[in-house]
Amino acid sequence: MSYGPNIVDMWRRSADYVVKILNGAKPADMPIEQPSRLELVINLKQAKALGITVPPGVLLQADEVIQ
Repeated sequence: MSYGPNIVDMWRRSADYVVKILNGAKPADMPIEQPSRLELVINLKQAKALGITVPPGVLLQADEVIQ
């Protein structure tokens, strides 16, 4: 089970920072941004191997379920 920022979104945001820096912005003057979207990923195969039962309510909230 993993709950964290979406990696693809983080790469997109970092590309925006690179463009701003290449256009002359000073990195020290740029604000630090927090992820705006977090995702929940559940690996059912690993949970089963560990003998863990994941409640159906948690599975419904997951953004991705690995079978």
